[in-house]
Amino acid sequence: MVDFEPGRLDRDDVRALLAEHLSDMFATSPAESVHALDLDALRDPAIEFWSAREDGRLLGCGALKDLGDGHGEVKSMRTTSAARGRGVATAVLGHLLGVARARGFGRLSLETGTESYFAPARRLYLRHGFVPCEPFADYVLDPHSVFLTREI
Repeated sequence: MVDFEPGRLDRDDVRALLAEHLSDMFATSPAESVHALDLDALRDPAIEFWSAREDGRLLGCGALKDLGDGHGEVKSMRTTSAARGRGVATAVLGHLLGVARARGFGRLSLETGTESYFAPARRLYLRHGFVPCEPFADYVLDPHSVFLTREI
């Protein structure tokens, strides 16, 4: 069973997972196309962060950014390598959708990459009702970015 713990960006395992996430993003996409958030950016008051745990062990994480006007954005979704293929990403996404619904959001959007590295993420989002959309918030068209959205 996956438990969700809010905040706790100070935990070593969370910091290591987010550092790995940023490293992979910069290794996979051009720097100008990396929209992953560092620890300081995740402390923005408009962002809520959760870690997914099983028996205290970190499995993954995800964040929800309030864009205003009932619109939220999925940020920093990541699973540990040991947890991949176990449905953790689905659980994290489900948690974020539930929080967005509870907060009264009518729409949830996200940006992910176009490279093959991101194919599993794109399949996950499409499987859960996200559809392609135009850039939102401060994003601009970018050949290395895919924009997805869904109503809640």
